[in-house]
Amino acid sequence: MVSKKSSTKKALDNKISLVDAPSPMPLRFGDDPYVWACWLYYEDGRTQGEIADIMGISRATVNTYLADARSRGIVNISLEPERLGSLSLAQELKRHFGLDDCLVVPSDDGARSLIDRLGTAGGQALSRIVKSGDTLAVAWGRTVLAIAEHTSSAVQDVTVVQATGGTRASFAYTPELCAAAMAGALKGRLVNITAPALVKSREARDVILQEPLVDDQFQVLQRANKALFGISSLRPNSTIHTSGFFESVSIQEYLSKNAVGVVAGRFLDGQGTPVKGPLDERTIGIDLDTLKAIDVRIAVAGGFDKVPAILAALRGGYVTVLITDAATGSAILSAEGVRPVTARQARARSQDDPLQPMQMRSHVKKFLNDADEVVEEMLEGLVAAHGTHLVPIGGSQRSLVARNGPRPGKVGLVIGGGSGHEPCFSGYVGKGLADAVAIGNVFSSPPPGPILECARAADGGEGVLFVYGNYAGDVMNFEMAAEMAQLEGIEVRTVLTTDDIASSSIEDREGRRGVAGNFFIFKIAGAACDRGLSLQECEALTRHANARTFTMGVALEPCSMPQTRRHNFEIGPDDIEIGMGIHGERGVTRQNMAPADAIVDRIMDQIFVEMNPAKGDSVAVLVNSFGGTPLMELYIIFRRVRQRLAARGVKIEANWIGHYCTSLDMVGASISVMHLDGRLSDLLRHPCDAAAIRVA
Repeated sequence: MVSKKSSTKKALDNKISLVDAPSPMPLRFGDDPYVWACWLYYEDGRTQGEIADIMGISRATVNTYLADARSRGIVNISLEPERLGSLSLAQELKRHFGLDDCLVVPSDDGARSLIDRLGTAGGQALSRIVKSGDTLAVAWGRTVLAIAEHTSSAVQDVTVVQATGGTRASFAYTPELCAAAMAGALKGRLVNITAPALVKSREARDVILQEPLVDDQFQVLQRANKALFGISSLRPNSTIHTSGFFESVSIQEYLSKNAVGVVAGRFLDGQGTPVKGPLDERTIGIDLDTLKAIDVRIAVAGGFDKVPAILAALRGGYVTVLITDAATGSAILSAEGVRPVTARQARARSQDDPLQPMQMRSHVKKFLNDADEVVEEMLEGLVAAHGTHLVPIGGSQRSLVARNGPRPGKVGLVIGGGSGHEPCFSGYVGKGLADAVAIGNVFSSPPPGPILECARAADGGEGVLFVYGNYAGDVMNFEMAAEMAQLEGIEVRTVLTTDDIASSSIEDREGRRGVAGNFFIFKIAGAACDRGLSLQECEALTRHANARTFTMGVALEPCSMPQTRRHNFEIGPDDIEIGMGIHGERGVTRQNMAPADAIVDRIMDQIFVEMNPAKGDSVAVLVNSFGGTPLMELYIIFRRVRQRLAARGVKIEANWIGHYCTSLDMVGASISVMHLDGRLSDLLRHPCDAAAIRVA
């Protein structure tokens, strides 16, 4: 339903003939009246007379818009698919979360960064939402700064107030700079919060807030009628990390309370409930109650890694206007068990009929004795089966060392992660590969204790290299273990694997997940260590391998946990999940099932965008099963991967097909491609011998 309110939105562009008072154009249509008219006509089924009344234009103009849209290719019986998909997502997000409005940026070919696209959309929206005389509270972050850079408005007497105190960070998107940039874009009055965002103690905060100048600034903040903010995840490279919030406090204080995201320096759990912690009484800035009292609260955020955080902000009611991208919007709805519907489908569905939850199987059959002992029993069998390659450290099966790995004068390599990914990580322990591995519970990081045991066992006097996936729990526990090892005189360097190209935008490579590409990165790291290179050289080569490894996965069926024996979520009979991780989570987006070649083409198209191979280049390829996909289908996938690479004149120097990094019993597969150069080719051929891989 198109809103009839006109008091809070900008009128249509002057090039449109106005009659009476037109309705404001919903954000999801951008500034394109052609798309709005086409949606009303083709999707809402409105008559040209009704459209004229809604848009505030003449019937003749409506007729002209519809004719011009067909000639311009915007519509051909139906709306162009990318725009239609974004409009449907925006409509469903608005309906499901009770938003005032929503704008979804269509997917593109990757030519523009996600932050730039969100900044453009946010600037467009802000130029229409902000009115003369408004007081706008502005938070900080890369996306907020991008919005300021794309905002242009002719409003008058606007006040822009900094929503939090300042930070010591040296980057360009600090709270001070974001507020200043926005004030400049809106030609408004700037009110800074002349205090730090984080102080040493509650007493210091109370003293600062009693200062008359700061009190006056907070009075302005209390009067804000609109707010603009980004949403931060808790990934290691997130804004909340780089702004220095965890310099004196461990993130574990918040992770242990199930925090998933941050809004304006305040933490939320998955349901949007504020998470109290040691930083609250030391933070100077807008609190969540004050934010929630503001009439218009505009959140701009995107990226798969931010889905839990965005969901938290939506569930908590902190957002009235959401601006995101199509992939993120789809993932948000998928996490809620909602499928986007077109306007026609929505009209066909009864207004009184609540959305029915997806049906799930009662349980999945598994070879188990006691679900609570599944990891211990698995490890007992693993050690018995592969005792020629690895043995427990000090009697604990949670830390294993290679029989022929560690030796004096050699850099030690320690890897690790949760169970449920077998043969990763334990299958890559052996001569020429990892020296030791720490193993956690299903999809959970190993604790610092076993990691430290591995560091001690792997240490040959030349330092130890930690290599593991970029997940908050792993980062926290491995960092703690590294600090303890340093205290014992063991030098530790760390490389986080970030090969999953679907999990975050290309400009946010450091925020991506580590998935099946671990296989290649572990192989290169192990070879470098085995050749007796220095710790610094081993670290550099491992980082180089990570930067040239690209992975993307697709799931046909979800996995099921041993404790529940139920699917983590449901995938429809004709659906697939694109951009899968390895922890049983949903993909980045859901699409219709397609032939194998079409699915591979989608993955390879995205890999080519990032890898940009030239004719004559060489690669290594891994086609990996998530656990439930047989070799027959993996070979069909590899067949098409080889065809696509051959068409570009790219040579496959080495390939592996099979189960290498699984997600329990998930039906699906991932494709990993390492873009080789002379150094990587040489290290890839270096001999190794472990339970899951042997290179002679």
